[in-house]
Amino acid sequence: MESAGTALVRIGLDARLTDQMSAGMKTYVSQLRARLPCVAPEFEYRTFGRGRNFGYDEQVRLPLAMRAARVRLVHFLSLYVPVLSFTPSVITIHDLIHLRFPQYFKAKVAPYYHTVVRLACARARRVITDDERTVADLRRFLGVDRRKVRVIPLGVDESFFAPVTPHRGARPYLLYVGNHRPHKNLATLFEAWSRIDPGHALDLYLTGPDDFAGELQRRSTAGRAVVALGDVSAQALRAYYAGASALVQPALTEGFGLPMLEAMAAGTPVVAAADSVPQPLAEAARVFATRDAEALRACVEELLATPGLRARCVDVGLATARTLSWDRCARATADVYREVMTA
Repeated sequence: MESAGTALVRIGLDARLTDQMSAGMKTYVSQLRARLPCVAPEFEYRTFGRGRNFGYDEQVRLPLAMRAARVRLVHFLSLYVPVLSFTPSVITIHDLIHLRFPQYFKAKVAPYYHTVVRLACARARRVITDDERTVADLRRFLGVDRRKVRVIPLGVDESFFAPVTPHRGARPYLLYVGNHRPHKNLATLFEAWSRIDPGHALDLYLTGPDDFAGELQRRSTAGRAVVALGDVSAQALRAYYAGASALVQPALTEGFGLPMLEAMAAGTPVVAAADSVPQPLAEAARVFATRDAEALRACVEELLATPGLRARCVDVGLATARTLSWDRCARATADVYREVMTA
């Protein structure tokens, strides 16, 4: 680090928000971009926010702009990076779901990871990931040395703790928040919900479009329905969390799973497949065996029938969420920059 009175070390942030990025990836980029200057003012930050993935802007203009800005270290906040880079770097890899379940993704995805992402990790001074579960995947699939991996859990925005008028539908409801890709394992959620005792008038809400080819209509009955909510604003999402009987996350795996953390902050119990829960949330979520629809059904029915259990889940979830702020995440990230610059 430079001494007092001298120029601050300049850090470059690849803060592009592109079509290839998931909602969680975009949240991560936006939160770090906003918070790093506040929680770690010992550095100067230059952000680079323009340029699509894979084209001339990313592969040529971006690295040249970073060199021209004379940044000492660049943080690639996603896996979409230039093949060539002139600046020492840190990279964030949230998960390697595409390599764990290649059958669910386009054939061109795995080669991109095995070439561009592997090279980016090899040249990076540090690789940041969200949870310990991904560390083994980084070694297994990309050959990343464990000694340069740093695990920094994600955070939750303070707004999710704020009181909000809960959504009230025709009936109580379970909530799923996320995309509809095959690895999200929504088939298990649909089957479990269909098996729930008819005595529970319980709808199932899903964010996103109805792209299930009639499955939602086939599952719905006169007394219960599966509802596709479409695009949901941030304010509406908080209301849906607050009104839900539980958030259900059936995914085969998750990098971190921001909706689980957001639901906990909103005071909503979380029921999740065991393989989808990150270590920091493990004590706060009710878990079931991945792909086991019967176990999920039983888990939900127990939660519905036991008010004391629900209250304990809410309390532990809130306590957990309060330890996972975005300021903490940003501060830990800046500590990685310091570590690299003083090595």
